[in-house]
Amino acid sequence: MQLTKWMSTSVTPSMGEISIVRIEGIVSIPCPKYSSLECLSISFWFDTMVDMKTEPIYQYLERMANLLRTDTRRSMVEKGLQPVQLEALHYLSQCNRYSNTPAAVADFLGLTKGTVSQTLGLLENVGMIEKLPDSKDRRVVHLQVTPRGKKLVAETLPPKSLQTALEQMPESEQDSILMALDKLLRAMQMTNGLRTFGVCQTCRHHRIEQGDQHRCGLTGEALQGEAITQICREHENPELTALTPEN
Repeated sequence: MQLTKWMSTSVTPSMGEISIVRIEGIVSIPCPKYSSLECLSISFWFDTMVDMKTEPIYQYLERMANLLRTDTRRSMVEKGLQPVQLEALHYLSQCNRYSNTPAAVADFLGLTKGTVSQTLGLLENVGMIEKLPDSKDRRVVHLQVTPRGKKLVAETLPPKSLQTALEQMPESEQDSILMALDKLLRAMQMTNGLRTFGVCQTCRHHRIEQGDQHRCGLTGEALQGEAITQICREHENPELTALTPEN
């Protein structure tokens, strides 16, 4: 049993079981042979093992985030932009037509609408994005990245420091890191009730119909081309299907 996968535990003494919240979901381990006190001791042991790993994991993530921000900030200074403006531009270059609104940008970045409004205004002024009215609701504004904006993102991201480091690692180790980071991100989003902002083809609403036609089960609209690999604000992980099945 790999303890790094366990997130937290809780005990139901009257039922004699331990509920352990994992990255993949919640499982219960029946323990009829143990007393309530012993169940509590086992639960405490699991929590202690998790807590021992939380601090070093956080330190690694924080240090890497600082290195990436420093690299990005250096690149942006040369181009006269701030890192937050690049983050907004990067998101808009990857999201689908349901998710390219100012509100979606604010939600993804975790910033206030006022801050995002200033960021988007600057990007529009320097020709990185353009505003387009919604075809059905004129009150809704969509943000489209211009060729100039796409060129900037391609030249800047991912940061060179990350690319160089990964090139020195075997592909198997890169796959392991990717898998671990994906599980950690999912766990943080699930436990904090956050939007996942995943790509369309990994969403529980994604449908593949006869003739290899793709469709969004939430909106009913057909999906074509790069739409299935773009980020969606309404994305939900497939494992939620068992909890909230579609009608």
